[in-house]
Amino acid sequence: MISSFFSKTKPINYVVLSTFLVLFFLLYGIYGPVTSIFGDNYALNFLVLAALVIEMLIVNEIIRREKVTGFSSFAMLFFVMFLVVFPESMTDTNVVFCNFFLLLALWRLLAIKTIKNVKHKIFDASLFIGIASLFVDWSLIFLTLVFLVINLYDRATFKNWFIPFVAIITLGILTITSFHLYDNLIFLKEHYRFQMNFLSEDFKRFEMIKSIVFVFISLVVMTLVFLKLRQRGSGKLLALRILFFSFLLASVILLVSVKGERAALLGFFPVSVFITNYLESFEQNRYKEVAIVILLFLPFFILGVQLSS
Repeated sequence: MISSFFSKTKPINYVVLSTFLVLFFLLYGIYGPVTSIFGDNYALNFLVLAALVIEMLIVNEIIRREKVTGFSSFAMLFFVMFLVVFPESMTDTNVVFCNFFLLLALWRLLAIKTIKNVKHKIFDASLFIGIASLFVDWSLIFLTLVFLVINLYDRATFKNWFIPFVAIITLGILTITSFHLYDNLIFLKEHYRFQMNFLSEDFKRFEMIKSIVFVFISLVVMTLVFLKLRQRGSGKLLALRILFFSFLLASVILLVSVKGERAALLGFFPVSVFITNYLESFEQNRYKEVAIVILLFLPFFILGVQLSS
């Protein structure tokens, strides 16, 4: 029943998932552990909610265009369910907006496989990563993903290796000029500190344990997917390697940066893609149905444990 509903992408899927996301966002903001987490800035709250809904739709659009999974609503579903597991991600506006631009960057990088307008796609992806770093400084490490993609698809074109630097320098000039006009250059000095919070006194909190378990289970699922696809042969392997590397970078930010568990949002998309691929490998629908029911139950169970702790 559930698997058949989300196995296709119809307008009703968008409506159901968007409605749930909006309701969960509002309910957690009102009745969550800190009722004032969203404050009184209703315009900003609306932008954050709109960004989350758009990110969910971007996930589905990437699936549709780049074919990293079968065309279904499962990736969107798991993206939303991960927000239930990590609701604190929604409370950090910088992480939400950072993830928006990183999704756009990933989309452009995955699109390079067509070997058309490669230079434009590299520039766009690098620019989006640079913009994302204005919200979360550690996201700048995603530039290494750009060089990985260049190496995978078009390493022979020497100019491609310089394009990311051009994009960042261009963004840097525009940013410095803008902040200088508003006499706020101190923001850049205070923002790009790359502070670490690994093994701090808060390391054993429930949220951090949850983050470590999330990374571990995700890596296990990704390994299983690679083994299955390698046995069967698949044209998705290169794209999945890119998403795997993006998850590793997101995990670094999740486990090492001061953003902590709030940065988990940055890894939701690649993990959603891998879980979807794993479900698609099930030959019998009843096993898939059971797996989906478990995957839908666990987020609410984890949320309940967190709220009661």
